Amino acid sequence: MSPLFRDAGEVRERLDAVGHLVDEGTATAFFLATALRRPLLVEGEPGVGKTSSATSLAMALDTPLIRLQCYEGLTATEALYEWNYQRQLLSIRLTEARREQLSDADLFTEEYLQDRPLLRAVRHRGPVPPVLLIDEIDRADDEFEALLLEFLGENSITVPELGTFTAAVPPVVVLTSNRSRELHDALRRRCLYHWIDFPSPERATEILRRAVPGAGEPLIASAAAFIGRVRTLDLDKAPGMAETIDWVSALTALQVTRLVRADVVRTLSTIAKSPDDHVTITEALDDLGCPGQAGHDEPHREEATKQ
Repeated sequence: MSPLFRDAGEVRERLDAVGHLVDEGTATAFFLATALRRPLLVEGEPGVGKTSSATSLAMALDTPLIRLQCYEGLTATEALYEWNYQRQLLSIRLTEARREQLSDADLFTEEYLQDRPLLRAVRHRGPVPPVLLIDEIDRADDEFEALLLEFLGENSITVPELGTFTAAVPPVVVLTSNRSRELHDALRRRCLYHWIDFPSPERATEILRRAVPGAGEPLIASAAAFIGRVRTLDLDKAPGMAETIDWVSALTALQVTRLVRADVVRTLSTIAKSPDDHVTITEALDDLGCPGQAGHDEPHREEATKQ
């Protein structure tokens, strides 16, 4: 089986081509996951780009993304497969109307089988494997982790009525976790591991240039640096890149070209996602190096008539 990427450098190039910037560590993790055909467990704070990295990987490979969003109470039926009971019931009634008999073997065939994300990934056929994103695995129950072990270890799923389905080409499996709880050692042993941190100010600046092309360079640079300092505060939820992009977009819509306190305060809701965080950031503006006095500095904007 030919490799999906030549090296980590190609991973970065192809992700870059679909608009997603990653550092060398993340590119190497994705390269090893595809080269070794091993699941990759990606952890990090909310908002660092774990999910977007996996979705961009599917775009870079030009292959389907199959996503399983985890949550408390997720069941095997929702993750693996289920039977189309309505079609089965209809078949029973039609058979009874014809005064014929229908056995269980007639009802539990592939005709009535409905693939859910894991089985869909196993049954995928094509030259390039799909990317299976098992998102926020830490939100699922312990029992669901145990359910995953056969799939992660053997790339197969057993349907008792039909037998075992094994992937012709193992899918590229990416699991994400926000570390809301500890995962079992058995699950971790089956995966490669990578921690994604918040981007450096330099990489954040480059991401903002692409995401908000209408923003000026001084605003982008000062906003990226400011967010980096905000993340050092004791917050309920540190702003990620999604919040940073929203913030710079809001400032740009307000025609702000230089970051001053008045504009920070009135757009703070884009980066502070709780009342406590709003207060914490507001009280720390002096320490965060935010220029100007609240309510006194006029925002610096582009003049509407400027040519």
